[in-house]
Amino acid sequence: MIYFIGAGPGAADLITVRGLSLLKKADVIIYAGSLVNPEHLNAAKKGCHVYDSAKMTLEEVIEVMEKFDGEDKIVVRLHTGDPCIYGAIREQMDILEEKGMQYEYVPGVSSFIGAASALKAEYTLPNVSQTVILTRMAGRTPVPEKEDIEKLASHQATMIIFLTSTMIAKLSEKLIAGGYAPDSPAAIVYKATWPDEKVIRTTVAGLGEAAEKEGINKMALIMVGGFLGDEYDRSKLYDPTYTHIFRKASK
Repeated sequence: MIYFIGAGPGAADLITVRGLSLLKKADVIIYAGSLVNPEHLNAAKKGCHVYDSAKMTLEEVIEVMEKFDGEDKIVVRLHTGDPCIYGAIREQMDILEEKGMQYEYVPGVSSFIGAASALKAEYTLPNVSQTVILTRMAGRTPVPEKEDIEKLASHQATMIIFLTSTMIAKLSEKLIAGGYAPDSPAAIVYKATWPDEKVIRTTVAGLGEAAEKEGINKMALIMVGGFLGDEYDRSKLYDPTYTHIFRKASK
């Protein structure tokens, strides 16, 4: 069996219980060495074969999976965060399907969730934003025109921008062109939940300068939106004047 496992955003203890249990049983671990915390490898049992996929092609990764799966070994493919977001997991699963190889997918804690923890923030605040947009700037991998940052910014929703650390100044320009006021609150979270985590609060207009000042050029998420401000409405969930299926209004 092959297990795709989300390792979590950084801190070694933020992998799921299921993920850690399988990691300990693995005969083979193929991990994304450029992103996954190497402390996870401390869970590997003696004799486990470990491969760093940062140095491998897709074909080489599949070759390792096929070799050890054919020997009835437990193979763990360890991705950072949760691989459903920019994890290039679909192409691996499709090949395994074609080859008739069994696999399972164990979810993990995404880095955008770790970033919320670092910010002590809630992305969905009443009368501020009830929508979270996860996106990225076009780079080597293109982005569909309909998903251009300017068009997404026009919604004024909570925005979480991945894989854009080297283009933050350009991102700032596109966010403003899309409708965000220059003084709209923004934040950069570098290596969320890692020991050297860094949280930078700024404005949309100040994103580029803040990133340059702090030397941010990789492994950072950019957050934009009113959720970073101080104004929001109280939730109806615990409002004493609101009746729902579990509780009647007391006033």
